Amino acid sequence: MTFLALVVLPMALLVMGVPIFAVLIVATLAGILLSVNPVQAIHSAMFGSLDIFPLLAVPLFVYAGDIMSRGGIARRLVDLILSMIGAIRGALGIATIAACEVFSVMSGSSIACVAAIGKTMIPSLRKNGYGEHFPVSLVTATGVIDIITPPSITMIIYGIVAQQSVPHLFLAGFPAGILIGLALAVYVVWYARKKKIPVVAPTERKGVRVALKEATWSLFAPVVIFGGIYGGLFTPTEAAGVACVYAIIVSVFIHRELTWRELWSITTDSALLSGQILIIVSAAGGFAWLITTSGYPQQLVASVQGLQLQTWMLLLFINVILLFVGSVLEPPAAILLLTPLITPIVYAAGVDPIHFGIIVTVNLAIGMFMPPFGLNLFAAHALFKTPLQELYRGVLPFLAIYLAMLLLITYVPAITLVPLALLK
Repeated sequence: MTFLALVVLPMALLVMGVPIFAVLIVATLAGILLSVNPVQAIHSAMFGSLDIFPLLAVPLFVYAGDIMSRGGIARRLVDLILSMIGAIRGALGIATIAACEVFSVMSGSSIACVAAIGKTMIPSLRKNGYGEHFPVSLVTATGVIDIITPPSITMIIYGIVAQQSVPHLFLAGFPAGILIGLALAVYVVWYARKKKIPVVAPTERKGVRVALKEATWSLFAPVVIFGGIYGGLFTPTEAAGVACVYAIIVSVFIHRELTWRELWSITTDSALLSGQILIIVSAAGGFAWLITTSGYPQQLVASVQGLQLQTWMLLLFINVILLFVGSVLEPPAAILLLTPLITPIVYAAGVDPIHFGIIVTVNLAIGMFMPPFGLNLFAAHALFKTPLQELYRGVLPFLAIYLAMLLLITYVPAITLVPLALLK
């Protein structure tokens, strides 16, 4: 009966198209009714899952990302990166990847990254000969670096659920994000040479000094955020609040690209998105409580251990599960749903919990643009009017690159754990 409530019922409801928060609530109620637990327990579990201080970073980073994307901060970073790359074939594509990397250091929202960098770079990419659909595919796939590179909302939620250090997860995420960015850049250069894409004309690029002067305030954003976290001035949650204040000051008073009316519109949009995330968090809190009290994780660990899988086979099996789930669920929902089930298994196998957190993050990032249900695909389709069939074909080379990097990150733990070793 427990298996029916925890696995069969949620999967059936998901296939029927029921919203994820409703799936979790119905499954939790069904599990309680089939057990000896009182129905009143769901209230404490759901509201208690929201009463967590680090969780406040989620809506704050969403808000900060929206302000930066619409307040000129992202555009100035792109201009600076393009001016520094210089006149090489594929410069615009590399600048797009680099801009996503830099923007990800200031925002934990992949959708915000796709919108901000896409609106800035796609017209230029199309004009420069990259074609109609390749630029959208590039931004759709590269935008998920925002999930992998700190400050990542996905890492924050994983840290809360798995009871791991969020700053340590942030440190481990940097090498993974950089590695994937370099692999994407190599592919873009190869693609540009194969298609004989022209070099960006000098007249289309700003000088480094001019671009650096304009982007000075934009560059200070990651310095303020991570300098404060690792300098011991504030926690990641407080850093999210500082990022919001900094973005408002720069966008409204220094760049003067946002009015108070536009800021209010951004605020309401961010509040709506945050509400959608947090209602899932609340519902998943009840579901996680049911999983914990049912004893199912212990049974699952015992069953998997009974198979006597080697660690590499176990990680491969979990990667496949995470990729499948990540392609149909948003990362926060997937983490809240699966972490209580999976982490006992990998911990028992001796996998480092911080390293596993990065494995989970990369898997769910890939799921964001993996056909047919990746959320970034639908976001790019809505934003740039590219047919989904073209997007499905366009992201396949990027999907192959991400999967190769995922295997490398999975089986070479030193990639993610070196920064922690240096810190110690």
